[in-house]
Amino acid sequence: MFKINSSPHTHSSKLTARIMLWVIFAMLPALATQIYFFGFGVLIQIFLAVSFALILEYMVTYLRKKPSLFYVADFSVTLTALILAMAIPPYAPYWVVLIGTFCAVILAKHVYGGLGQNLFNPAMVGYVILLISFPVQMTAWIAPISLLSEPPTFADSWSLIFSGFSSDGFSLQQLHSSIDGISSATPLDSLKTASKMANFSLSAVSSSPIFGTFMPLGELGVGIGWAEVNLAFLFGGLFLIWKKAIHWHIPVAFLTALLLISSLNCALSPVSANPIWQLFSGATMFGAFFIATDPVTASITPRGKLIFGALTGLLVGLIRFYGNYPDGVAFAVLLANICVPLIDHYSRPRVIGHSKKAGAK
Repeated sequence: MFKINSSPHTHSSKLTARIMLWVIFAMLPALATQIYFFGFGVLIQIFLAVSFALILEYMVTYLRKKPSLFYVADFSVTLTALILAMAIPPYAPYWVVLIGTFCAVILAKHVYGGLGQNLFNPAMVGYVILLISFPVQMTAWIAPISLLSEPPTFADSWSLIFSGFSSDGFSLQQLHSSIDGISSATPLDSLKTASKMANFSLSAVSSSPIFGTFMPLGELGVGIGWAEVNLAFLFGGLFLIWKKAIHWHIPVAFLTALLLISSLNCALSPVSANPIWQLFSGATMFGAFFIATDPVTASITPRGKLIFGALTGLLVGLIRFYGNYPDGVAFAVLLANICVPLIDHYSRPRVIGHSKKAGAK
């Protein structure tokens, strides 16, 4: 009896591993920037996520009687864990990243058959499950450590993640107490919270210490740390395009759509942030270059990539301006993933020798 497998019949972990390593390498500047502005908690979360993801990958592939080392060596699960760890708050409790990693690797990846079979971006599935299930822990972002009177050391970071208190006995909220005017840790959180107040004004929001003049854009300065992290992701993304590890279609369409809807919102609302501000806040560049471009769950045709990227950027803007969450990258990517089969069906290039109408059947 012959063993029958679905196409493609030839698999190579070397090509996959090379692409994954390029993506991981391109994320290193953003990782270093995130550690510089938000502390060693980022590094600890990455260690927990990657270690647990590798263990899960090995166990599941072993139980499925697959060559475990072959799948671990393609670095796909490492990249998934890295993306998830960099997306969650640096000082979230240790069990948050472990639950998110389990959901990403098991529920979003192996339940569908493993790499290449999953319908949704695994890291974003894990992130959304965490955000919906544990909103308090998932919104407890620390302010830039340069604003703290006592920035957490590596030992403090480890203690905060595993016990909730620093080695000196301070909680995350107590570390923030030395900063006046902090109602939420992220600029998008602050803008979202303030916009619900009756006396909302951009000048009042910009008075918060977390807004700096790194890139002054009207009344609202870009958030300290967040602009630099987005710039690092932008440079990393351009590097990936240069190396042809990703295509330009999705990031360009993503950022263009977000810029257009932000400009429209700015024109209609006298108290909305500058459109460029939106591009360098939250997870914009992270989402455009490293999350939405996932080759398994994104569209595969050139026109489809443009549609997919534009749809994702549009959804990010709609969620930011009219939804309950300050940043909508994860939800936007998952909603766009649902549309991929339809997008690919209607964006397929015409086969030579067949009419356009016949090719669409």
